[in-house]
Amino acid sequence: MPLDQPLLFKRIPTPPWGDFADRKYIGYDDYVKQDGYAALDQALEQEPKDIIETVKAAELRGRGGAGFPAGMKWSFLPPLDDGPRYLCINADESEPATFKDQILIQYDPHSVIEGIALCMLACQLDTAYFYIRGEYHHHRDAFEKAIQEAYDNNVFGPNSRMGKINGREPRLFLHRGAGAYICGEETGLIESLEGKRGWPRIKPPFPAVAGAFARPTIINNVETLANVPYIVLNGADWWKSHGKGRPEGAPPQVPASFGTKLIGISGSVNRPGVYEDHLGVKLTDVIEQYGQGAISGRPTKAYFHGGISMGVVSQEEAEQGVELDFDIGKKWANLGLGTACITVIPEDVSMVAMARNCAHFYSHESCGQCTHCREGSKWLYKLLSRIEAGDGEMKDLDLLLELAASMGSMPGNNICGLSDGANWAIRTIVNKFWSEFEAKVSKSRQVSLAVVGT
Repeated sequence: MPLDQPLLFKRIPTPPWGDFADRKYIGYDDYVKQDGYAALDQALEQEPKDIIETVKAAELRGRGGAGFPAGMKWSFLPPLDDGPRYLCINADESEPATFKDQILIQYDPHSVIEGIALCMLACQLDTAYFYIRGEYHHHRDAFEKAIQEAYDNNVFGPNSRMGKINGREPRLFLHRGAGAYICGEETGLIESLEGKRGWPRIKPPFPAVAGAFARPTIINNVETLANVPYIVLNGADWWKSHGKGRPEGAPPQVPASFGTKLIGISGSVNRPGVYEDHLGVKLTDVIEQYGQGAISGRPTKAYFHGGISMGVVSQEEAEQGVELDFDIGKKWANLGLGTACITVIPEDVSMVAMARNCAHFYSHESCGQCTHCREGSKWLYKLLSRIEAGDGEMKDLDLLLELAASMGSMPGNNICGLSDGANWAIRTIVNKFWSEFEAKVSKSRQVSLAVVGT
């Protein structure tokens, strides 16, 4: 059923509960008037481990793309010692067509800051770094203002209401990225934060054991942390009353889809923007109810449902009832839910050209550290460029799929998931729109035969 009232967007006017034009920066005082920092005050009366257990019980999954359980990640930290411990907030948001986190950063930054403080308190982390995408200039200004307000009101600093954490005053800093897609990967982010080239690290060790500056580190997405105050304030059972949950009778290993989700809509749609609804909402309902349908009634061919790295969903699949939940990958032969930011692709767009553009993006953004990714992404782009130019052969299609399936961290060939995104984007487009590729190659063959015949 539709979401009765927004959670993350309760202070931010958003259709159908408000109008985009009414959005404004919410400062500390206005935030406090609307139950802001009540969760932090409540958490100060609890033991840190109890906060972690509440987040674990809520089964809050990461909202950055991978969907890893946040509470479980928090529990991986080693016992306290005399050294510092860090929190890195991933606000890089460089996945194509993804722009959900920027709304929270620009208009309701204290909801994110409260989540940061709760995570630091629960995990006993003394220093937090907010790693923001370099192109987010206005958002950076808004968040820096909010950080200063948080210091002025003793959320952080020498007189922090949290007291000393691990013997140190809790601190929050903003760090700007330089526009590299690879720095959205958590260890690539850490390398960039340390002032080095953004190359993902080989794991183990995992960041919880040896992350930023070789110290225990938690990395969470902006939207993930913004959910934490609601969970702490209202409890795990309340949180789990939202969303789709886990199918009845399903074993624990089936991904649960509790809570709400920020959903971006762009492409061929009448009302693009970022909206909030229950996890498990139907893709077609999102487009019709929030996006108000395709532009000028143009027929829709496909959707990128979670950034391009998750692959495509065809219009035929969408009409069968595709739901935006964490089990979407298994059901519809995609990589996963990803960012849940949707791009609507109209019928007159060539999927061959679309695949080539995706391959070009990943080839450009590969850090070059792994051979399969560095060379494989370039070969995907070369093959697709040849096919689109009309010089392809049928064997190129088989080679394309073979190449895509042989690169990625899941086959065990790469350090990070960039090449997984590349190959899933390409193989889902090719497999689900095979006739377009076959027609392109067949036309090329007919032209070649005609030239030979003359």
